[in-house]
Amino acid sequence: MIQRLIISLIHVITKTFFRRIDVVGEENIPLAGPVIFAGNHPNALMDGWLLTARCGRWPLHFMANAKLWKYKVLGRMLNATGAIPVYRREEHDGDVDNSKAFDRFFEIIEAGHCMGVFPEGVSHTESQLSKLKTGTARIALTVAARGKVKVTIIPCGLNYIHRHQFRSQVLIEFGEPIVIDDVWLARFAADERDCVRQLTEQLTESLTGVTLNAPDWSTLRFIQAARRLYKPATAKLSPGQYIELNRRFVKTYLDSGAEPEMVAFRDEVDDYQSRLEVLGLKDYHLRQKVSVGKAFRRLATRSILMMLLLPVAIPAVLLHLPVGWIAAVVGERFSYEEDDIATLKVFASIALLPMLYLIAAFFIGNYFGTTWAIVAVLGLTISFSASIWVIEAQATLLVSMVSILRRTRLRAEIEDLQATRRKLVEKVRVLADRYSEPGRSRMFSSEDFAVKGDLQSSE
Repeated sequence: MIQRLIISLIHVITKTFFRRIDVVGEENIPLAGPVIFAGNHPNALMDGWLLTARCGRWPLHFMANAKLWKYKVLGRMLNATGAIPVYRREEHDGDVDNSKAFDRFFEIIEAGHCMGVFPEGVSHTESQLSKLKTGTARIALTVAARGKVKVTIIPCGLNYIHRHQFRSQVLIEFGEPIVIDDVWLARFAADERDCVRQLTEQLTESLTGVTLNAPDWSTLRFIQAARRLYKPATAKLSPGQYIELNRRFVKTYLDSGAEPEMVAFRDEVDDYQSRLEVLGLKDYHLRQKVSVGKAFRRLATRSILMMLLLPVAIPAVLLHLPVGWIAAVVGERFSYEEDDIATLKVFASIALLPMLYLIAAFFIGNYFGTTWAIVAVLGLTISFSASIWVIEAQATLLVSMVSILRRTRLRAEIEDLQATRRKLVEKVRVLADRYSEPGRSRMFSSEDFAVKGDLQSSE
């Protein structure tokens, strides 16, 4: 019962923290039998919550760093979900005993349940996959060799956009299953060390295939912008195809990023994105013929909507902004590592929000009765939804107001940006053809690129 309540809470947390969660490759997850979900680890406990909410299998147990049990509330929640504490040798001068953790791991897998592990060994802040530890491969082969169950490993790619930012986006990709079959077991019996190394290499290749790996976040941002410019307006891609296109661009850029024309192109794309941000526009807006009147109406509509929602949002904004501020401070100042920030923000909010609602209900109920207390809590929930939109939109709407004040210059700026975009579209397609792997199949045909000016439809 407690586990189900926590799982429901995790669903609410992930849906609230992230504006959009896309999932690719769900068909690769077995409907029954033991599974080891092996994922990259860029966002501390949030990684486990997302897999719990979206993997489709329950219960899902995790091996987690024992340091997380230092937070009392978090430790109780981890115990309730069946998490297993593991001590890292690096944090205890090599003097650790994880035998109980592995015994529990074997018990869960042999009961036909699922485990979640992060083979990188530690959460990190890099924009690419860290070197995998051999532990995941070793315990998967060891439990399979016991002969009680057949073990399947599912690679899980967690691809965040602004991972610590409230209302950001994430894509989860589940890769092709790695089944520990008789061939693997024969290799393991013949040479354990070499077999563990081979399985770790295969898992590394699989995880690389479901994650975006760029040298740094600014490069990844550039890659995504170049992909948007390259993609024909009429082509419709699934989330998985978008990731694949991004991966191809990453590889091409890593292979040829030092070329002078590639360096110059990146500078032009970065400048283009900065100009869009100043106007509060997105790239796809320029794929349409934008008139000054249409742009002005769009900016004015957003501003009017802001004013209409503001009265509804004010109660929640006044009540929740202090909570948001405290959560942000807790996340920034009390995290052990940079990758713990989102986790601590969420736990601070979980601790403070119920107290906030109970206090509000108590005072309203004390003065106006129980019915009004219930109505107030429901009203605050609605107000909270409105406040999320207001908080999300406030930065862009401020930019929009500046753009309205500058509307006399808007026509020239939009026309210049559209001309810049057309040049960048031509350049990125030439560069893609020039530097792509010879003989590799293309995702788009010549007919896809035939739309003149690439301005007729949005992404």
